[in-house]
Amino acid sequence: MAQSWLIHRGCPPQSIGLNPELGPPPADEATQALERRLMGDGDHYALGYSYTRDDPDDLVVVVALRALSERTLSPFRVVVEEVDTDAWTRTLREGGFATVEEALQWCDDRLSGKAGPLPPVAPAASFIRPASMPKTSASRPPGRSR
Repeated sequence: MAQSWLIHRGCPPQSIGLNPELGPPPADEATQALERRLMGDGDHYALGYSYTRDDPDDLVVVVALRALSERTLSPFRVVVEEVDTDAWTRTLREGGFATVEEALQWCDDRLSGKAGPLPPVAPAASFIRPASMPKTSASRPPGRSR
C-alpha cells in the first residue's frame, strides 16, 4: 500500500520494488498477483489495523483495510503475509468481510491460532451503464457556445 501511495503521487514503480536480497521471495503466482494489484489499487483502501509477529515459528503480518468506495461488496479486507521459514518463501492472501468486527475477529483468531481460511472477496458489482446518447446536429440557442 505504501508503494501504491508513492506510485499514485508520481514515483516510478521500478524505483520502489521489493529488494529480493532483504527477505524471502514470493511462494507462488497468487502472491505475486496480489502484490501487483495492491501496488496499483492500494490507495483505494484505508489502513485500519496492522500487526506484525516476529516469532520464528509464526512470522506473520495481518492487516485490516476499509474500502474507500461505498460500492465495494467486501468493504473490509484482511491481507495476510506469512513466511515459511523452512522453504524461505512468503505468501500473501486476501479475504473479504462485510463488517469491521468480522475482519478484526478473523485477525485475532489468526494470531491466536484459531482462524479458519480467509473468506473470499465478494466479486465487484457490475453496473449496467446506459448507452451514450447519440450526438445530434441540433442547433444551439443563439449566444451559446460549447
